[in-house]
Amino acid sequence: MSNVIGVRFRTAGKMYWFSPGEYEIRRGDPVIVETSRGKEFGTVVVPPHEVDDKRIVQPVREIVRPANRIDIEQEMSNREKEREALIKCRRKAREHGLEMKLIMAEYTFDNSKILFYFTADGRVDFRELVRDLASEFKTRIELRQVGVRDEAKMIGGYGICGRTLCCHAYLPDFAPVSIKMAKEQNLSLNPTKISGSCGRLMCCLNNEEAVYEEINKRMPGVGDTATAPDGSSGEVISVNVLRETARIVVEVGDEREVREFPASELEFVKSNHRRRKKPKLDLTRRPDQAAAKVQAIKNAREQAIQAAMERQQEEQSEKSRVENKRSDNRRRGRGRRDDDGKQTDGNRPKNNEAAGRQEGSKKSGASGNRPNRNRGEQGNPNRAEGGGQQKGAAGSGEHRNSRNRNRRRSNRPHGREGNATGQGQSSGENPSGAGGPAE
Repeated sequence: MSNVIGVRFRTAGKMYWFSPGEYEIRRGDPVIVETSRGKEFGTVVVPPHEVDDKRIVQPVREIVRPANRIDIEQEMSNREKEREALIKCRRKAREHGLEMKLIMAEYTFDNSKILFYFTADGRVDFRELVRDLASEFKTRIELRQVGVRDEAKMIGGYGICGRTLCCHAYLPDFAPVSIKMAKEQNLSLNPTKISGSCGRLMCCLNNEEAVYEEINKRMPGVGDTATAPDGSSGEVISVNVLRETARIVVEVGDEREVREFPASELEFVKSNHRRRKKPKLDLTRRPDQAAAKVQAIKNAREQAIQAAMERQQEEQSEKSRVENKRSDNRRRGRGRRDDDGKQTDGNRPKNNEAAGRQEGSKKSGASGNRPNRNRGEQGNPNRAEGGGQQKGAAGSGEHRNSRNRNRRRSNRPHGREGNATGQGQSSGENPSGAGGPAE
C-alpha cells in the first residue's frame, strides 16, 4: 500500500498520482510537482489516502513543495502570456497560409516550452511556422494536432441541456459512444438532437446506458403479445422504460381499448419479427455437425470459384472469336484471292484487254526478254510497256532496271552484235520485252 494524492494540471484533465512526502496536503491545495516536461503547477483533487501498489505506476514521484504566493502569481502571469502567444501564432499561421485552427496555447511553469494545440482536416507542414515562433518567443515550441472532441473539452461551452459540457466539467477521458445507445434509450435518431457541440454523439448517452440495458431485459418490446393479470391479452404498442410500464391494446366486446400495466405484472411472448442473435458455432459440443458445416462452406466456396473461372474462360473465348472475325473481315476488304489461292491486291485489271497485256508481259519475261514483233506492230509501244508492268513494288523495280539497261546499250558504239541488239530494243522493235527481266 502507498500513500498518494491525485493531482490535475487542467480542468477536467487527466489525474496523476504523486506522493505527498512529509507535507500535509489537503484537497484543493496548489502544489509544484516534477514531470517529464519539467516543473508543473497543479491542483490536488484527491486527498492523501492508501492505494494498492497494483493500481498505480511505480515509482511514484514526490511533490516538490506546496505552491506559495510567488508560484501562484507566476502561474497567473503564464495564463496572461498564453493569450498573447495564441494571437501571435494565429497571425503567423495566416502569413504562412496554413489551413489550421489554433485552439489554445500553454506555457510550462518555468517558461521552458510553449505548446500550441490546433485542429486541421489533414496533415499540416508547420516546420517554417515553428522556426518563426522560436525566433519570436526565444524558447522551445511544440505544436500538437487534436480532434474536435478535444477542442470542445479545451474551450468548453454549454450543451442543449443548458449545462456546461460534460467533457469540460468532469470527464477525464472520452468513453466510446455508439448509435446503439440512442436506440436503446428510445431517443430520436435526428443528428441535431443527439449530437453535441463537437458534432459527435453526446457523451452523456453513456451515462445511463447500463441502467437502460438492465431495464430493457425485463420489458416487453413493441409488437410483442402480452397477457395482463385480469386475463386480457393484446399487442404491446408502447413502453415507458423509466416508469417500467407498457401499453397494450385489448379487445372488449366489439371495441378495442388501450390499457397500461406495470411490466412486472405482464406475461409476454417475444414476437417473431424481432431481431434475434444468431447462435454461435460451438465446436466442442457437436464436433460432427461443426465439421459438416465447415466442409459445406468450403464446398460452396470452391463451387463459386470454379463458376467464376468458367465464366472468365467463356468471356475470353468469345472475345478471341470476335477478334478473329474482325481480322478476317479486314483481310477480305484489302484484297481478293485468285484461282491458284495466291493473294493479290485490290487493283485488279478492269477489262480483258488489260488482263491480256499483263499475261503477255509475264510470258515475255519468262522467255528471257524475247522480242514480240506482232504485239509491237498491233499496239502502242508505250501501252505495251505499261501492260508488261507488275503492280507490285518488285515488278516496277524490274521494269525500271530493264529499261535503264536498254538505254545504256543504245549509247554504246556500233559494230558489235550486242550494240545492234540494244539499238533495236531501244527503238521500239521489241516493246513488249521492255518490262522483262534483265539478262
